[in-house]
Amino acid sequence: MKRSYPFIIAAIVASGNPVFGAEDKGYFLMSATEELPATYNMNFGWRFNPGINSGAESVGYADSGWQTVDVPHDFQIHQPWIEPSPDEKPDLTNQMANITSRLSSRGFKEMGEGCYRKVFTPQDSWKGKRVLLDFEGIMLVGDVFLNGERVGGTDYGYLGFEIDITDKLKYGEPNVLTVRADTGEPENSRWYTGGGLYRDVNLRVTDPKQYFTRHSIGITTPVVGEKHSTVNVTGEIATFVKTDSIKVGIEIFDREGKKVYEGTNAHWSHPKQHVREFRLDSISLDNVTLWDTENPYLYTLKATLYRPDGSVADQAVERFGIRSIEFSPDFGMKLNGRKVLLKGIANHHTLGALGAAAYPKAIEKRLKMLKDFGFNHVRTSHNPYSESFLDLCDEYGILVVDELYDKWTTQYAGGRSPWSERWQKDVPEWVKRDRNHPSVVFWSLGNELQLIPDLQFNDWGVTPYKLQKQLLNRYDTTRLVTVAMHPRGRNERTDSLPAPLVMETDIAAYNYRYMYFPGDSKRFPWMMFYQSEANTSNLGPNYFEMDLDKVIGLAYWGMIDYLGESHGWPAKGWAQGVFDISLEPKPMAYFLKSFFKPEEPMVYIAPFENSKTTQWNGVTMGGRTFTDGWNFNDGDTVKLYTYTNADEVELRLNGKTIGRKQNDIDNPKNRNRIYWDKVPYKKGKIEAIAYKDGKEVSRHNLSTASAASKLKVTGDNTEWKADGIDLQHVRVEAVDSKGRRDKTACQSLKFSVEGPAEIIGVINGDINSEELTVGDTRRLFNGAATVILRSSRTPGEVKLKVHSDKLGDSVVKFTSK
Repeated sequence: MKRSYPFIIAAIVASGNPVFGAEDKGYFLMSATEELPATYNMNFGWRFNPGINSGAESVGYADSGWQTVDVPHDFQIHQPWIEPSPDEKPDLTNQMANITSRLSSRGFKEMGEGCYRKVFTPQDSWKGKRVLLDFEGIMLVGDVFLNGERVGGTDYGYLGFEIDITDKLKYGEPNVLTVRADTGEPENSRWYTGGGLYRDVNLRVTDPKQYFTRHSIGITTPVVGEKHSTVNVTGEIATFVKTDSIKVGIEIFDREGKKVYEGTNAHWSHPKQHVREFRLDSISLDNVTLWDTENPYLYTLKATLYRPDGSVADQAVERFGIRSIEFSPDFGMKLNGRKVLLKGIANHHTLGALGAAAYPKAIEKRLKMLKDFGFNHVRTSHNPYSESFLDLCDEYGILVVDELYDKWTTQYAGGRSPWSERWQKDVPEWVKRDRNHPSVVFWSLGNELQLIPDLQFNDWGVTPYKLQKQLLNRYDTTRLVTVAMHPRGRNERTDSLPAPLVMETDIAAYNYRYMYFPGDSKRFPWMMFYQSEANTSNLGPNYFEMDLDKVIGLAYWGMIDYLGESHGWPAKGWAQGVFDISLEPKPMAYFLKSFFKPEEPMVYIAPFENSKTTQWNGVTMGGRTFTDGWNFNDGDTVKLYTYTNADEVELRLNGKTIGRKQNDIDNPKNRNRIYWDKVPYKKGKIEAIAYKDGKEVSRHNLSTASAASKLKVTGDNTEWKADGIDLQHVRVEAVDSKGRRDKTACQSLKFSVEGPAEIIGVINGDINSEELTVGDTRRLFNGAATVILRSSRTPGEVKLKVHSDKLGDSVVKFTSK
């Protein structure tokens, strides 16, 4: 979903509430507009039914019994869990799949198809115009039909596409748009993908004879400085009129909407060349504000294409940031001349209870949480995320490694058409879509594929990499390019040398194997290193043991628990993160925060719970787990860590000092975590006090909670928009009479809503739960659960009632605006 801009340059037509015919056939009427280009939001009022639904693309197909759904929508998240049969065995033959049973990688959801239908009547004002359907993605593959005829589709659902339906529309009557989505076979992905229309759908109307092509505008800033910067603009125009020159106007606006540049240039036109490029170099801007992680300042560029008579034919808008990026083996990465270390996360695209449905508010909630804990970086493992994700990263100053594929094979890239025939289309769509985002700092073409010898040319991926990079550089030369390396994929002849593919990439991106950095750096001093995945079980050492002055940074794998890649039933997914699937921080999150935000003094108490590790890609995952409560049995002794970035910590129990210990900052294996053995348990309060240079800088305490007596219900969105897509995440906690959460509470909750909103997700932190993440019930886990509400397009008061047989009812009111 494109973000708002400080001015209106085209008609962005929200369709209003669906208007249905007398027989409730789902006819979708659109408001008229004479302005071009016009974009119509097609997210609302679809009919959906799971399964193949033979003949559903035909105009007369009866869909009255189908569900009415709004996009974004993940149909797979609604399916039941499928427990593996007793005879299912782990796949030990595929060292890259990590499969424990048939559906373990795909979140124990069955594969299948889903069908969407939407009926709309074209406006008469569209006649003689160019009309396009724009899909941001269909998961995993999909086909689009208009009035029974297949008009387009995708074989790689992580990227968008457009379909010209100008000559396919039937005016003066309802038109039927049908979409078939297919999640493929279990082996077509190594994680839960979701399924369906999981991203935005729009309809665009443009001038038929002169227009900007798809993702036309490219913006670079070759000279960057606060006093003076320059902007270069490239673009692609289609023109089917006789004219000697084509005029393009460029305007640039600052964040407040003030115009800081305006100019018009004429470009030569050739009568036989209907699609041509234009370029405007060295637009000069003075007294600029640079885009940075702490001040992500954005400018907006408006490009206007003029007809020969001087009227406006088309307009395009792009946001951009003015910033410089440098890389060197000597310092890693610099942003605007300042050393910046990537402190990041590598996760898949899904959003917990919502599955793959790309809600901007759910993405924003994650980015805000990550930034609060010191993260400044996301690697989009292992496919392009949504456009709204990158828009939000631009706004929040999050640095992105933008990744296109997992493996360069048909199996792992949709499974329906040969990868070798498709990357030529995928690379341009991906790069042109994402190149103007200042948050994107370098590209990644793939992940852990250098173990596959026969990638077309039997050279361990070297030639496919070179070919893709050459095409990528056709559209962007301002960023470096890499591929993330499998931890076991060194040189086929000797482990003492890097894989052949590493020798070709601009950045040496190693999953987990940071210990190779020093040796490889000595042999190949031109190499620049990025730990593209790091494991939780080695959290701390895999950060501190790197040369932080010289490396680019790291991305911790799976820091937010997610569906898929299960280590075995009943776990529905990955549970080794420092945030659970409901976004509750685990104690380890505060250990990570201690070194990701060293400038913020902190201390946190983490009592031991248990320890469990597993092997994943030949790397030890998991490790010790912790509790953030102080409820044990009388007479117990407790082992715990205090996480801190201060010099020392004093530990007190019910006001009495237990001891005072130094932070062993010279030891990377123990730094920022102080071990306390055999702490005697007593009810009450345990407290840690952190000191820096002998002065107290931070405190943290845990208190013994009593049995829960009531529910505490809290929303997270005070500016809830009645736009049909904005969310309200509501946290429910079981608390005692003093407001302390009872971590033992596990009662079932029942949710109900009155007013213009609906429940779209229910979740707690229990990855092993048999409950679905949809519906209106959820048990408490560790004394908490979350219900997610989606607004309608009608503003008003929304009343949420939470019922517990034991803890009674709690009612909270929200207002959508």
